[in-house]
Amino acid sequence: MNPGAHQHRPTNRLLLFGMLLSWCAALLLFRFVRSGSLAMGFLAWNLFLAAIPAVAAWFFARAMAKGSSLIEKVGWFVIWLVFLPNAPYIITDFVHLTSQPRIPFWYDTALITSSAGTGLLLGYTSIADVQAAITQRFSTLVGWLLVIAAVLLSGFGIYLGRFLRWNSWDTITSPHQLFPQIADRLINPLAHPQTVGVTVVYGVGLFLGYVALRFWQPATVRGEKTGSR
Repeated sequence: MNPGAHQHRPTNRLLLFGMLLSWCAALLLFRFVRSGSLAMGFLAWNLFLAAIPAVAAWFFARAMAKGSSLIEKVGWFVIWLVFLPNAPYIITDFVHLTSQPRIPFWYDTALITSSAGTGLLLGYTSIADVQAAITQRFSTLVGWLLVIAAVLLSGFGIYLGRFLRWNSWDTITSPHQLFPQIADRLINPLAHPQTVGVTVVYGVGLFLGYVALRFWQPATVRGEKTGSR
C-alpha cells in the first residue's frame, strides 16, 4: 500500500461527503424557497444523524490503532452501533412522497434519493471502518460476523424508527419505555411477524449492498490483511 495514499484518504472522504451533503442541502434549500414551507426539512436532521456513526466509527478505528483505553474503545463502538440505523433509515423516507402544487414529484424523488444514497454511503463507510479495525485486532471471520450483526441490527433499528417511531436518542431519554418493547420482540419474535420481516428484508438488503461495494474495492482499500506491508 502506498503510505501517501493512506494518509490522504480521510481528506478525500471529507471532500466526497462534503460534496454529497452540500448537494442535498442545496436541493433542500431550493425546495424551501420554492414551496415557501419547511416541508421535507426532516431530511436535514436525518442526514445529521446519519453522519454520527461515520464519525464514531472513525474515532473507534483511531482508538483501536492507538491502543487507547478500553473505555474509549467501547464508548465509540456503542455510539457507532446505536446510531448506525440512522444512516440507512433515510431510504424509508420515500413514504413522504406526495404530489405538491409547487414542487414537481420528480424533484422530491431526486431529493430523497440523494439523501438516502448519502445516508447509505455514510453507513457503509462506518461499517467498513469498524470492520477493518476488528479484522486487524482479531480476524477476518470476526470482522464479517460483526458486519452481519450490524446490518441486522440496522434492519431492526429501521423497524423501531419507522413503525414504532423510536429514535437513537430514546436509548438515553426513554430507556424504561424503549427497552421493554425491544425485549418483547426479541423474546417473542413469532408474535411480531412485521418486526421479523422488516429486520430480515432490510438487513439482508443492506448486507448485499455492502458486499457489492466491497467487491469492487481494491483489497488494500478494504483494510483486510493481505500479507504485505
